[in-house]
Amino acid sequence: MIRLHKLNGQEVVVNAELVETVEAHGTETVIRLSNSNRFVVRESVDDVVQKAVEYRQVVNAANKEAKSCHSPSLP
Repeated sequence: MIRLHKLNGQEVVVNAELVETVEAHGTETVIRLSNSNRFVVRESVDDVVQKAVEYRQVVNAANKEAKSCHSPSLP
């Protein structure tokens, strides 16, 4: 999940797994999700992409950690 801000300043939390496109429209950024929902946010395209990448890095690190904790020990 990534935290963004609508044009009126209201915070919105978006499921980064559902993001299909991120488009710049002037000073606004339009995010389209796979469920056809759209959000117009204040953050730039680069900021949204960075937040999505950081989210994936955290998820991947957690998955890697979980797998190493559950891996059987080798003799």
